Amino acid sequence: MRDLTVVVIIPARNEAASIGLVLDEIPRAGVRQVVVVDNGSTDATADVARRHGALVTYEGEPGYGAACLAGIECTRDEDDVVVILDGDHSDFPEDLPALLAPIASNEADLVIGSRVLGNAEPGALPWNQRFGNRLACTLMRLLYGASFSDLGPFRAIRRDALLDLGMKDRTFGWNVEMQARALALDLRIREVPVRYRKRIGRSKISGTVRGTVRAGVRIIGTILVYYPEVRRARRRTSS
Repeated sequence: MRDLTVVVIIPARNEAASIGLVLDEIPRAGVRQVVVVDNGSTDATADVARRHGALVTYEGEPGYGAACLAGIECTRDEDDVVVILDGDHSDFPEDLPALLAPIASNEADLVIGSRVLGNAEPGALPWNQRFGNRLACTLMRLLYGASFSDLGPFRAIRRDALLDLGMKDRTFGWNVEMQARALALDLRIREVPVRYRKRIGRSKISGTVRGTVRAGVRIIGTILVYYPEVRRARRRTSS
């Protein structure tokens, strides 16, 4: 198992109450830099992040994917792995070593932290989020022939593989696009169990009916858009 140089990207919009806790809990062994992407916050998210040692960059266009793409711009050639982590304190940063282990042992290119396989505290995943997650994973199994348990936001990917994916989605479809394009490029994908807890503050997606519907439509649409590409790639691999 080799040592890795890691950059952690945290998309954050109005997470002043939680971002300091998240940053303090990140294990720093091998972590070159933690980048907080201020995605148009109207609170003190950026100031708190700087006080807790993060590099802060700004992305004014609202959108999870837009924030992640802005964070990727802060990575360097010497970075082996890019980790994406939510800023609302729902993920456990202490699970980072488990997320990195399959990459360090050269068993995976992309590792997804599965809240379903891990331990999610009661109420951390509301029913609408569980339903949407299960529906998306079922569609990916039926259409792509690939089995996932979660679209969890806590994930790690080799930087060179991430750049090869050519990620474009700037909204809620980011995680699905990453998994679909990883399948199309025949990357080695692993899921590892991670813990999950109730977030601090209200979710911008699952916290409202409108947000849930918008995210669901985008995610399902992304799955359908990548269906031909993934199926062609899977047929080539199996032939």
